[in-house]
Amino acid sequence: MATDWLGSVVSINCGLTLGVYQGEVSSVDHASQTISLRQPYHNGTRCPVPEVTFSATDIKELKFLDIQNTTNKPSTDRRAAAEPSFMPSVHHGHSHRVAQPHVTSSSSHSSNAPITILRRAPTGSSNSRGATQAIPKKPSVRNGGAGGSMRPKDDECFRDGTDEDLDADFDFEGNLALFDKAAVFSQIDGTNRHGNRAQHHSMPGDQKPLSYRHDENILEGKPVIYRQITVPQHGGKEYCTDSGLVVPSVPYELHKRLLAAAERWGLSFERRLETVGVCSSQMALTLLGGPNRLTPKNVHQRPTVVLLCGPHIQGAQGISCGRHLANHEVEVILFLPNFLKMHESVTSEVTLYSRSSGKQVASIKDLPASPVDLVINCLDCHENGLLREQSWYKSAADWANQNRAPVLSIDPAVSEQHQTVEAKWTLSLGLPLPLAEAESRVYLCDIGIPKSVFQEVGIHYHSPFGCKFVIPLHSA
Repeated sequence: MATDWLGSVVSINCGLTLGVYQGEVSSVDHASQTISLRQPYHNGTRCPVPEVTFSATDIKELKFLDIQNTTNKPSTDRRAAAEPSFMPSVHHGHSHRVAQPHVTSSSSHSSNAPITILRRAPTGSSNSRGATQAIPKKPSVRNGGAGGSMRPKDDECFRDGTDEDLDADFDFEGNLALFDKAAVFSQIDGTNRHGNRAQHHSMPGDQKPLSYRHDENILEGKPVIYRQITVPQHGGKEYCTDSGLVVPSVPYELHKRLLAAAERWGLSFERRLETVGVCSSQMALTLLGGPNRLTPKNVHQRPTVVLLCGPHIQGAQGISCGRHLANHEVEVILFLPNFLKMHESVTSEVTLYSRSSGKQVASIKDLPASPVDLVINCLDCHENGLLREQSWYKSAADWANQNRAPVLSIDPAVSEQHQTVEAKWTLSLGLPLPLAEAESRVYLCDIGIPKSVFQEVGIHYHSPFGCKFVIPLHSA
């Protein structure tokens, strides 16, 4: 009887797809043609379930590794037991061999039916899958279709032995506890667990420098001196740059002496005028939107700038700025009344401006009534404060304040009174003048005066501009 082999250790080969199972025979069911193994091993790995049940159609080969009660049974009975009644179509592949103390018997079975393994859960288990669960498995087919070829080597390397491990939960906390985070980070930042700096010695007496973080400077420099500009006559107000450098203001008399000394050393008024025009136009282009506004694809929305200029040096600086803006495809409108007497620099700048695409008007009525993109104010003069009382000046100032466009004032005059034109930005030249308190943001322009020229008028100077020609100043 096949039941006589209960407790024997057998090896069941289910083919390349399901692999080989070993275990102790726990039951043989004649009705359902199944055999069950307790404490099974799959391809040499302990199965996570206590018992596995096989159908007769799934078994390719069955070997007995250890037969119980061999002393009371003849060898002929062993052959009959090796052919249990639940396997009616078994064909013997080769003769049986008897070994001491083990007996091995093999048989083979061929079937094209779907392969099924019946897994029986342990008694009293709380598993919601039930007492018995069927897991269907199909042979793997390669190359996309039923006509594909099997790859046994790939299955052995990448597929066998994986299904049984899916039921086991991975211990994340236990695995994470194996990682000593403090020790690793102490090696990275060069500190031990007590927070002390790690010092390395290559040779006795030779000590390497301390290790540094990514945001620490490895070069030991001198302390930064933020007051690098000192003046003999203080204007009464101080500014500071974005990097913290102090820039003092100077009275207009000292500023005038500085410009005169620069002209004696070859920095003529014309060269300074062109520098102011370039730097102020660059600042205006940035205020207009820069590359986001001035692109070849945006020619139908070119910005409009109105220049308000007087018949003096400050007016000439504004006209130079307007010429550079017109060269950069900006719609420029120059307001300059028909004066009987103008500074010669204004006349020459108007001649150059007339060769550009900019427009020129002499009456406030010819200025746009709708808001423009930017207004550049160059109405004030350092030498003549009476211009504010003239009608053309008042009309231009009223238009600027009513246009609701932002205003940029270039080199405004020093005045204790509130500025006539409310400017959003103010551009000073070389060194700032003590301007009246206002909401205007002050900028400083580098006009190219050498350091030795500053020293000639008693100013200890170190350039605060860095890599720029126009920098913002903040009230200190």
